[in-house]
Amino acid sequence: MPRYFSEEHEWIEVDGDSATIGITDYAQGQLGDIVFVEVPAAGATVAKGKEAAVVESVKAASDVYAPVSGTVIEGNAALEDDPALVNTAPEGDGWFFKLTIADKGELDGLMDEVKYKAFVASL
Repeated sequence: MPRYFSEEHEWIEVDGDSATIGITDYAQGQLGDIVFVEVPAAGATVAKGKEAAVVESVKAASDVYAPVSGTVIEGNAALEDDPALVNTAPEGDGWFFKLTIADKGELDGLMDEVKYKAFVASL
């Protein structure tokens, strides 16, 4: 499944017309120990570039932005009980939400893994 990255350090893994979204390992490293995550509810509509979730760490609270527009299928309920999953598996079990993609054309502005790694190295 193709995976894309945003300049705001979100990742999106596409499977047909649906996708799973979370924050990158780089992002969780910048945040530090995650203590709370608020994910969108199923049925919520999110817009590309707009706030979709909230993550709080011992350092700060930060918004998680939707890398594409769509309708949320599922929020990761496991993060309510164990927000530290974002630290231990940010690009795996620590995903934030799944959605149905409204416009696959929005994927065109995102980076592949090679470009994202170069982007992070330039920071």
